[in-house]
Amino acid sequence: MHPDPRRLARLHEATLSGTATSGARQVIVESWRRSLAARVDPDRHTAPVVLGPDEVAERRGAHPLAAMLPMLRETLVSVADETEHVMIITDEGGHILWCEGAASVRGLAERVRLTEGTRWSEDAIGTNAMGTALAVGRPVTVHSAEHLVRTYHGWTCAASPVRDPDTGRTLGVVDVSGPLSSMHPAMSALVSTAARLVESQLHVRLVTEHERLRSANIRHLISLRGEPGALLSPTGRVLAAGDVPDERVDVSSGVVRLEDGREAVVEPLDEGYLLRVPRRSARRPVLSLRFLGEPSGSLDGRALALSLRHAELLTALALHPRGLTAEQLALRLYGERGNPTTVRAELHRLRAQLGGVLLTRPYRLSADVRGDFLTVREALKAGDVPSAAEAYRGELLPRSDAPVVREEREDLAAAVRRGVLDHDDVEALWTYAGTGEDAEALEQLVRRLDSTDPRRALAAARLQRALT
Repeated sequence: MHPDPRRLARLHEATLSGTATSGARQVIVESWRRSLAARVDPDRHTAPVVLGPDEVAERRGAHPLAAMLPMLRETLVSVADETEHVMIITDEGGHILWCEGAASVRGLAERVRLTEGTRWSEDAIGTNAMGTALAVGRPVTVHSAEHLVRTYHGWTCAASPVRDPDTGRTLGVVDVSGPLSSMHPAMSALVSTAARLVESQLHVRLVTEHERLRSANIRHLISLRGEPGALLSPTGRVLAAGDVPDERVDVSSGVVRLEDGREAVVEPLDEGYLLRVPRRSARRPVLSLRFLGEPSGSLDGRALALSLRHAELLTALALHPRGLTAEQLALRLYGERGNPTTVRAELHRLRAQLGGVLLTRPYRLSADVRGDFLTVREALKAGDVPSAAEAYRGELLPRSDAPVVREEREDLAAAVRRGVLDHDDVEALWTYAGTGEDAEALEQLVRRLDSTDPRRALAAARLQRALT
């Protein structure tokens, strides 16, 4: 059911007189405010004509929605004919490029300049479905006196924006407008559905076009002979890549900096672009992780705000440099109860901090990963017990219960302990003993340290506490 036109008229007059704004829908109140701030005159008779017939024809020919007209005519025009309405399509600036419907209602529409060449943005003609849908980026229905300009109080309009599936920008709106007495409540839903169908068809066309571009240009990527690079669409979307984590590249400049810090060259092709990353520029970013104790990290010196869950994810990825799927990560983080959807959501949030360092399919780190726990691992592997003891400042993420962390934590703790106890190095033993109250390590210290060494008395006191 639509709002009562008489009530809307009273609200309209109260708002313009400054005595009230409550009672109207919020989207309408906010649109009235924008329109009045743009100095739109509520007594202005009609929308301005800003495009001549030749300009309209030129814009129609170049507009992406031109190819969608057959579908929209089949979906909306036949309904508009039966219900005495017109179907309208505007561009992103609110200029009407197409207005179709029965001759009788077209005549009514032309009297109020609901016709090709007129501009229906909010700043041109105030609150209306087309202009307000463009302003707020979502479907809008404007009924009767919800229009700011009184000329249109006898009309109801339903509009929905259409977005480019490639760039996300608004291409224009699809609208159905008609006299107040004949608008059906289901028309708003029908217009929104038509707009989504258009976007779906545009996406199908985009996928087909991208596949054609890949096939036509793949030879250029192959010609790089292993040099990092990518094929780009005319709008900069990555169509095929070799070691390039970005999903889109700014093609307005010949040289760009990728998300992972590398500098790349953009070369135009007949259709699209070739992105090259010269070998001399292929510097990998440095990801530093300090997870022995409370977690902290940095990317190329920039501190990262890491939650415990993100630290667990990074631990798993650092331990598996070839990458893991969402399912594998879910198992390592949550065990059998793990949900890959939850993991993907966490990875999405983590990528907001890491950018192109976090790659997908499978999930992996494209960086020089330096971790304190990795340093301990490598030192133990090389048999360098003193270095392992020096780097081991405590347990790996002690608050974590993730299986992958718990297993690595236990393995590191056991390996370091066994190494220092078996290794004839009192300095390594002293360093390790400082990480906890290990009675066996303290006993060895008391036995090995010279009686004149002040550390012996300290070790003896700590040993007594550990045994009580």
